[in-house]
Amino acid sequence: MGKGKKYLFCLIGPLFFAGFFLLGCEKTGEPGEIDRYYMTGSPQDRETLGDLFTLLADTSTPGEDQCALIREIANVYMRLKEYGKLIYFLSSRTNMFPGDPYNSYYLLMIAYAYMQQDARPVAARYFDLIVKNYPDLTLMGESIHLACLNQLINLVDNPEQRVWYYQELISRFPEKTNPGAAYFMLAQAYEQIGEWNGAIQAYTQYLPHVGTVVPGFPNADTYAKQLVDFNNSPKDWTFENLNVLVNTIKTALDGGSSARLWQYRAKVNFFARSWEQGETDDSGMAEFNLSDFMRGNRIRYAGNLDAGSNANEAYLRTWGWSQYISTWYLYLRKIYFPSDPEIHGRWEWAGVYYGEKF
Repeated sequence: MGKGKKYLFCLIGPLFFAGFFLLGCEKTGEPGEIDRYYMTGSPQDRETLGDLFTLLADTSTPGEDQCALIREIANVYMRLKEYGKLIYFLSSRTNMFPGDPYNSYYLLMIAYAYMQQDARPVAARYFDLIVKNYPDLTLMGESIHLACLNQLINLVDNPEQRVWYYQELISRFPEKTNPGAAYFMLAQAYEQIGEWNGAIQAYTQYLPHVGTVVPGFPNADTYAKQLVDFNNSPKDWTFENLNVLVNTIKTALDGGSSARLWQYRAKVNFFARSWEQGETDDSGMAEFNLSDFMRGNRIRYAGNLDAGSNANEAYLRTWGWSQYISTWYLYLRKIYFPSDPEIHGRWEWAGVYYGEKF
């Protein structure tokens, strides 16, 4: 592209796409007579459109001058909210001139027009078409493909497509992308399609970016770390089913052996917290010696699991631990880890809640 060619597209804030219509560009062409269909609006609007279409018909080769004219025609339709005419006009041009290197820009305008009509699925198809089938254009340092990808991750729910979009964002536009959020959302998309190796890898790549605000995932750091830590652990503390786990714990309590009981806990992601604390406020059990709470005490336990137990998590009420907080609820949960079918569905002693339930 020649040195003298200038791209004057406005890419500011929420007016990002609108800016593409309102400022400059280069490329295009249109045949002879003016179709009455394109004439609309006030007499002044019709006169303006007539002049623009006449000028457009006089330029035979797609180029900067044509694109400037097409931009002005698009501006009139956008101002009048004549989205149907805008879509028809630009669609006709891209069909008539399939080799025009500015077609990605015209398709972007079409996508924007559909967005204005709240036809988001149709707009998404155009954004996708641009990214996958048309060369990128860089306008005032901004990429049309990047603009499309940022729209697509908000418009498309299909996880397989989202995997591809996030991969494109990360690999092609790392300096323009929030890496933490992108890796976390890529991992989420992998999870949804059952690609657990890809999910674990993406969560691992997220971890150097802990502290990233991921919209809709306030506990993103904890979730990613727990999953990665569990994946990298031997997982040799798990039990075949809940009954075996409960009976094993009860036997250790009956024997008064803190060492024996301690070996049955989860070796990663084990927590100890009061009922009032959130998931990120853990005070790890490794910070104290369990024998200090069992020495000289007879730890008792309920005959049945707490009524709040269900098919995926259970609570065993125990008491007699210390004069300060006598009651502990041992928290037991079914393991959700589809990447390893031999571990998925087994049970673990995952933590302790101090004090009585509310």
